[in-house]
Amino acid sequence: MSVNAIVTSIAAGSPAAKLKIKPGDILRKINGHIISDVLDYKYYSYDERIMIELEDADGMSKVVRLRKPEGADIGLEFDTYLMDRERSCANKCVFCFIDQLPKGMRETLYYKDDDVRLSFFQGNYVTLTNLSERDVDRLIRLRVSPLNVSVHTLDPELRAQMLGRQLGGNGCGEPGIDHIRTLAGAGITMNCQIVCCPGINDGERLAQTLDGLLELGDCINSVSVVPVGLTKHREGLTRLQPFDKELALAAIGVADRYGEIFNARRGSRVVYCADELYIKAELELPLYEYYEDYPQLENGVGMMRLFISEFMNEFDRTMRTGLSNAVGMYRSFSVVTGCAASSFLSNLVETTVEKCDIITGSVYVIRNDFFGDGVTVSGLITGRDIISQLKGCVVGARVLIPVNMLRSGEEVFLDDVTVTELSRELGVPVRIVQQDGADFLRAVLGW
Repeated sequence: MSVNAIVTSIAAGSPAAKLKIKPGDILRKINGHIISDVLDYKYYSYDERIMIELEDADGMSKVVRLRKPEGADIGLEFDTYLMDRERSCANKCVFCFIDQLPKGMRETLYYKDDDVRLSFFQGNYVTLTNLSERDVDRLIRLRVSPLNVSVHTLDPELRAQMLGRQLGGNGCGEPGIDHIRTLAGAGITMNCQIVCCPGINDGERLAQTLDGLLELGDCINSVSVVPVGLTKHREGLTRLQPFDKELALAAIGVADRYGEIFNARRGSRVVYCADELYIKAELELPLYEYYEDYPQLENGVGMMRLFISEFMNEFDRTMRTGLSNAVGMYRSFSVVTGCAASSFLSNLVETTVEKCDIITGSVYVIRNDFFGDGVTVSGLITGRDIISQLKGCVVGARVLIPVNMLRSGEEVFLDDVTVTELSRELGVPVRIVQQDGADFLRAVLGW
């Protein structure tokens, strides 16, 4: 039994808090099933009535029983979320963004995970190349669905090339493709990602991939086509071509064609392109309804359209109550963003300022010197780039930055600059804006 199955604490108010379970106890079984990791723990503890077998610090066995709402968490907490070691990625993908990071950053930024459990619980995308047949059988038996899968191509030779693997290596005859088909045949739902690299898996190769996913049936819940991201730190790596307008238009054309085919067969579009492709193609973003239930927001699919819709809905609501009356104490502001979102945010700011002339605002577009000017998304802007380009230049009583510039759950940029340091260097307060159009409007109005 892994030491990670040792109970470290019990959540206050949880079902387990009422039982004779103490920190240091080792979880052995639930309802007679051996618990090896978080998948087992979550699956076998789902029922309303459960029996828990543990071993205390003295090696004595004990059994406790509890009754709880079906699906409610027991409340046991362990040393690691997975109750096991995280599985790292053994691939050497030609497009891997982590391989393009400069040296000297936080060590955790260089870690590559490829853990199917994190795919299910946290939405990470995985290649399935590190799974054994036993692992796949377990996923099917426990009905672990949906999974988020990095597909890229269904051609075995091309996928091996893109993932930097050998055909037939590590018991994986078709570098994970066989697992995709097995899971699909068992009814496991998948959200699929295709990182599209011009000259490698675009054009006809992209069409073949989408055709193959179409054949897998209803288990394919959504597919995103995402342009490869390239930084200036690619010394010694495979030479890759960036997307330009013509290439972006071609990729969107293929995706739209298959989106319509899926729609005709399933009544759902399924295939979507990342917002970045529309920006590179100089096209208008699709309308709000196009994205249906927005299944791939984390891949930048429909994110800007949703943001705009949220902003305008809040704007219309505020207009009905009097926009000028909604203005807070701060009446001037600056917005910091990357090139990709700049035109959209500028339009929203202009719309607000025109209707409410007691506020003023500016939008500053930050050039990504840290990663290279080919990286245009706001989520990869560093604190140092903001400081070097805006220090002494900021107009307004406060600066608005999007939360996706910061490390999750913290107020720290990728280069370890803190929001407090940024505010001190720019000489004005900095407000973090959530990834929500309504919150952006509230920030613009000085709430």
